[in-house]
Amino acid sequence: MTFVVVGADFQKQLDLAGENRLEIEQAIREVPESQKSGMEWLITHMPEEDLKILSGKFLLTNCNLAYEAWEKAPWKEQITEEVFFDCILPYANVNERRDEWRGDFQKKFSELVAEATTPTEATILLNKNIFDIVDVHYSTERLKADQSPYESIESGMASCSGLSILLIDACRSVGVPARFTGTPLWYNESGNHSWIEFWDNGWHYTGGGEPTGDKVDVAWFDVSASKATKGHDKHAIYAVTWNDVEKHFPLVWLPEVKTYGGIDVTDRYADGHQVTELIPIRVRATDVSGSRQIVRVVVADSQGGLLFEGETKNDGADANDHLTFMLPKGESFTFHSVADAEKILVDSESIIDLKTGTLTKRGARHFADQIWEQKEMQLKWDRADEMSTKVITQGQMTMPFWYTTYGDAKFGERSLWISMHGGGGAPPEVNTSQWENQKHLYTPNEGVYVAPRAPTDTWNLWHQAHIDPMFTRLIENMVVFEGVDPNKVYIVGYSAGGDGVYQLAPRMADKLAGAGMMAGHPNETLPDGLRNLAFALHVGGEDAAYDRNKIARQWKEKLADLQIDDPEGYTHQAVVHDGKGHWMDREEVVALDWLAEFERNTYPQKIVWVQDDVLHNQYYWLAVDEPKSRTKIVASIDGQTLTIHESDVKNMTVYLNDSMVDIDKPVILKYGDKELGSMQVIRDRDVIQKTLRDPKDYYTSQIILDLPK
Repeated sequence: MTFVVVGADFQKQLDLAGENRLEIEQAIREVPESQKSGMEWLITHMPEEDLKILSGKFLLTNCNLAYEAWEKAPWKEQITEEVFFDCILPYANVNERRDEWRGDFQKKFSELVAEATTPTEATILLNKNIFDIVDVHYSTERLKADQSPYESIESGMASCSGLSILLIDACRSVGVPARFTGTPLWYNESGNHSWIEFWDNGWHYTGGGEPTGDKVDVAWFDVSASKATKGHDKHAIYAVTWNDVEKHFPLVWLPEVKTYGGIDVTDRYADGHQVTELIPIRVRATDVSGSRQIVRVVVADSQGGLLFEGETKNDGADANDHLTFMLPKGESFTFHSVADAEKILVDSESIIDLKTGTLTKRGARHFADQIWEQKEMQLKWDRADEMSTKVITQGQMTMPFWYTTYGDAKFGERSLWISMHGGGGAPPEVNTSQWENQKHLYTPNEGVYVAPRAPTDTWNLWHQAHIDPMFTRLIENMVVFEGVDPNKVYIVGYSAGGDGVYQLAPRMADKLAGAGMMAGHPNETLPDGLRNLAFALHVGGEDAAYDRNKIARQWKEKLADLQIDDPEGYTHQAVVHDGKGHWMDREEVVALDWLAEFERNTYPQKIVWVQDDVLHNQYYWLAVDEPKSRTKIVASIDGQTLTIHESDVKNMTVYLNDSMVDIDKPVILKYGDKELGSMQVIRDRDVIQKTLRDPKDYYTSQIILDLPK
């Protein structure tokens, strides 16, 4: 192996450069003395095609930034010149497009690894973070396997090869020696794979875009890698080198190209790894008649990482000939096609049956999970600053918020309490003082307790039109960043905050589990829309200002009457505290424990939707394109029958899913007592994508209604 050429004769390279000769000569002539050996190595080892196209400026800049990264690295002393030349200095890995990534990546990622003291620490940090930073993730829909860093960034997706190239270049930009590694074909011929190796007093490995916590030298492919065959053209594991070696690195996407050197590193993976028992899992896809069909199937691990793909066999193949995957015993995998999906724990040899045709119930669930994962990643990227500054912005309005967490519920299982302060119609300093008080007014036993500061200082500060989208955004943020269960969201408010609860609860009920109104006034709002929401009302018996006590008693009676007429709805706790004025001496805190017993009724059997003057296009499973204030719709679902009992709206959309009806059976439509007919609905990816608001709230099918007059 040769790695350095001092005082080299570049005649061969200059001849190969042809019309680009002057550029190569510029690089040789202008390189600083301290970088001369590196430039000589690069020019004598770079691919011949690059000699014909790369500019002198490109080579000089690359060389300078590579040396700069090496010099600044805290681990510089362990990086020999040989390792630097082959695994930091090169501007590319294999045949990917030649991008000028080094300066850009150095700016983007240096701060990320500023506290790292070893190449391992730096690589872990890069692998955990850069793919979210540049918004690139694994996808079989990528344009090609051998994407350059910027090709992957431009498309937002990459194969394992593209992810590895991006991570290697990021490592090199901050002085971590790294190289492209992979196998052309796993031992069981289930596919190929690429990953990276990096140097830290020896070679280590990790999957690009596949971090394993704070560990390296462990990956999902360990079992398959341990069965690689040293020296085999297809089944060995190779690392790329630009040094002169006997073997070439096999490019799966360009098998005829032998430009890049390959080092057989199979022994590193075959030795010392625990071998897990592999179980054959066979997959077939059938249509409604039971005939086998050819469909593309993708296998994902429990973390959602896509591992393998293949095509099922049709009836032209032997009855026992199926698409087969060798998978480790004791691990979970999801098999999915365009229409269906199934998750299994690998325990024994089995056959997976996937259905073809329209989207299945399992396929819809899988697609929804994928959509939520994408949305969650996008929200984390878009709203990180918002959570850091603790300010929600809607148009020209801003809403600061403060929060803390009580209890020890697991991430994803926490409650959310949005607590609205009093004040209103007062100077800003008064409302801000009320906000400070609200921060510590209530202490739920469990959950994320959020006290927002109203965006305005008007009398109606908590029920203006900008509040609804701001609260929706706040809820989304808390689900994503703080692990809130979207089925356990509650709003409470005191005084002017209670005014807000009166109005927000019926118009945002589909996003809430419960609402606690303390010492407020409803203004024009009616309780009809509270049918599916736990509602607590607490007012002092002597709180006569604005007739709060009188109106509270009226609401208490209305809620009781509504529940008598509709026993399955209008769950409420209404207390008028005798002898108490506007301040109830904290007697109202009992509402929090009561509310905490309830979760959101995400898909209620019956809906009473009364539009406020703040309009909404969707409420639970009903939607209208042109909402009008004070209109009312009452609808219900009983078995397979959908009934519109009354409606001030002629045109509407009804959303459905498998929790509400059997989507595979016809749905009967009724308007009042009149049957309109029946129809067969289908699951639709567009509907899932349009309606998914959180991981527990989405629909798979729709019916567009035009009611008769």
